[in-house]
Amino acid sequence: MSFRRLLRRWQGALLSIVGIVATVYLGVSGQLGLYIHPRYFVFTMVMAVIAAALVVAAFALLPAAEDEHELPEDDGGRWAWLWPAGSILIIVAATVGLLVLPPATLTTATVAKRDLNGSTSLITQKEASDLVGGDYSTFTVRDWSSLLRQGAGEDFFADKTATVTGFVTPDTSDPENVFFVARFVVSCCAVDAQPVGIPVYYPGWQDEFPTDSWVAIESGFNTNPSIRSDETIALVPSEITPTDQPAQPYVY
Repeated sequence: MSFRRLLRRWQGALLSIVGIVATVYLGVSGQLGLYIHPRYFVFTMVMAVIAAALVVAAFALLPAAEDEHELPEDDGGRWAWLWPAGSILIIVAATVGLLVLPPATLTTATVAKRDLNGSTSLITQKEASDLVGGDYSTFTVRDWSSLLRQGAGEDFFADKTATVTGFVTPDTSDPENVFFVARFVVSCCAVDAQPVGIPVYYPGWQDEFPTDSWVAIESGFNTNPSIRSDETIALVPSEITPTDQPAQPYVY
């Protein structure tokens, strides 16, 4: 069988193998959470095993001789090489993208395309009400941003201290003085991830903390001193600590 015929026959199977290996590796290494919600871990791993079994069955049960009758020979024209070259490129790109390059979290580039603190990323009004009087030391970025978005006033935040970790993304209304300590909320997978964040007033923050770097903040809330920012209340920390990206960077 010619190489062109062999490639045509097994291109889909090879791409499936790359996807299966990548999925299993991410699951075993604990990095599957960079792509999907933990509730789908077991389902995804089971489906990967089933897919692997089907690919093995395809190799074992479909005789190569069938191609001699079902697939016509290429006409050998001037551009006949384009199809196998393109297929090889697709397989190589998939291999590099899924198996060679390290998985990466979403960043400010994604925040710019989605609605920061949009209604779909925050908890409901009832859930926010249930938070009142709870253990504020355990509140996540999503919890605090939900309370801010849903109208909890300055009196409520006056004696509250937030202890949060997130990545740095600028406040578009006053990027020189205010940034958001942000996380992504994942409901199903990274495709539907929505950014949430708490405004932080810290003039000159760019000199210390690059965009997308991770920081830990323990600070009280105050009236936002910025006259240009759209955010009324913000964290006003005296100190911000650089930190590593946590093993689980998303909020669920």
